[in-house]
Amino acid sequence: MDILMEKINKSYGDKEVLRDFTTKFEEGTVTFITGESGIGKTSIIRILMGLEGYQSGSISDLEGKEISVVFQDDCLCDKLSLDKNLSMVIDGQQGKEQDLDRLLDLFGLEGYRHKRVAELSGGMKRRLAILRAILYPHNLMIMDEPFKGLDEENKRLVMGQVGQSLVGKTGIIVTHDKTEIDFFRSIEGLIIREIDIKK
Repeated sequence: MDILMEKINKSYGDKEVLRDFTTKFEEGTVTFITGESGIGKTSIIRILMGLEGYQSGSISDLEGKEISVVFQDDCLCDKLSLDKNLSMVIDGQQGKEQDLDRLLDLFGLEGYRHKRVAELSGGMKRRLAILRAILYPHNLMIMDEPFKGLDEENKRLVMGQVGQSLVGKTGIIVTHDKTEIDFFRSIEGLIIREIDIKK
């Protein structure tokens, strides 16, 4: 089912971020949220995830959604190995080990499985956070500027895998980069929509 946010009002103290914000996130569609910094893009997805409250309005048809998330921060367990970070989301999933081996190799992480996350570079941590989100069972993926900081080669590779994983599913992606939207439009089977937040 589509997710409807209707007349959402959100303020931080005296600062109003969203006023009567209404939109629909269509099932089976990847929606990109764009707009200037500080305009409320991250607030929208944090409200959807239940991480922040709002003053008034309503959200409907989130029930039954299995949500996978990539935050702006990697939110990894730094003291654990790369392997253990991923095992937390794939344990008990039949056939996921074979998929994991393929994706680790594709993401350039295969040789680092037993390294502590704290020892990985920033780009590796970002790829790991995205890989974890792909592997987590989901029918809705929410991502907040997920590809920021990746070099161009890795960025295209990772976006391709995210796009393939979202075919037939619902995605909500916050971005400042219009070229990312263009890239996703080129992936066969994806339905793309863009919401540009204005003041």
